[in-house]
Amino acid sequence: MSRNSAPNGPYFPPLRDAEAAYIGGMDHLIRLTQAHHARRPRGLGAAMAWAAAWLSACLAGWTVGVPAALADDGSAANQGLQAQVENLLKQQPLPKIAESLGAEGQAPGQGQGGKAAKKQPPRIEVSLGQLDPRIRLAPCDRVKAYVPDGAPLLGRTRVGLRCEQGPVRWNVYWPVQVKVWGPALVATVPLRPGSIVSASDVAEAEVDLAASVSPALVHASDIVGRSVMRSISAGQSLRQDDVKARRWFAAGEPVRLNVKGQGFMVAAEGVALSPGDEGTCARVRTEQGRVVCGQPVGERLVEVTL
Repeated sequence: MSRNSAPNGPYFPPLRDAEAAYIGGMDHLIRLTQAHHARRPRGLGAAMAWAAAWLSACLAGWTVGVPAALADDGSAANQGLQAQVENLLKQQPLPKIAESLGAEGQAPGQGQGGKAAKKQPPRIEVSLGQLDPRIRLAPCDRVKAYVPDGAPLLGRTRVGLRCEQGPVRWNVYWPVQVKVWGPALVATVPLRPGSIVSASDVAEAEVDLAASVSPALVHASDIVGRSVMRSISAGQSLRQDDVKARRWFAAGEPVRLNVKGQGFMVAAEGVALSPGDEGTCARVRTEQGRVVCGQPVGERLVEVTL
């Protein structure tokens, strides 16, 4: 397989070094497979051991998706890739979560002159991981760094690196962690599942808001008087998923309905057709007989946003 046969030679150009190395590697893989097949043992345990040895032999001298003969050994290449990741991150907008977390609000206590001091905006901390050292990439003339679709630059995420011009096209992902430090509530004492949280059980501290997909709790009113659903250690950030959802009303109870739109709000009365559990849609029948779905936001209060 390393060279063209004489009869068909005029129809095929000579093999390049990269192609010859790749075909040579395939020859090596075929010979290994044939040799191990001839020594295949009987029995489940022995067969599993044989399969592991076969896989190890096949992977020896090979890289993930790239022939070993084409692989680049260099830390200098990795440094160049890391620089591309850093440049891409510098061009990306910072996570816009301050408004949703209320970080622009007033901090507890009073500042100078009797005015409430404003909270500092969240600070962003970006740290780059390392590629798997077992991955050896083929040399590439043009590498493009990109943000994969559906991978937000928040928490533990990744940046893609794609070879667009080179003997072997490859695509890898560089691990990245984006931390967003801001004020939120933490437990001051260990909390056990089912325990009711009091005001003395929580305090404000700086936490990594992006450490979990569940939003961090920033107001004491969001947790005081409610029960926790899992064990929480002292100093641990309190998240929305840590507390049991509140039930603002039961099915069959009368409720107030606020319908909000761009620049207006209409109030109405209705009857709940389903329980008003926090975070879920509640069905309400209005006085006109129309059934709408809204978010329970308070005691017998439902909001519908148009």
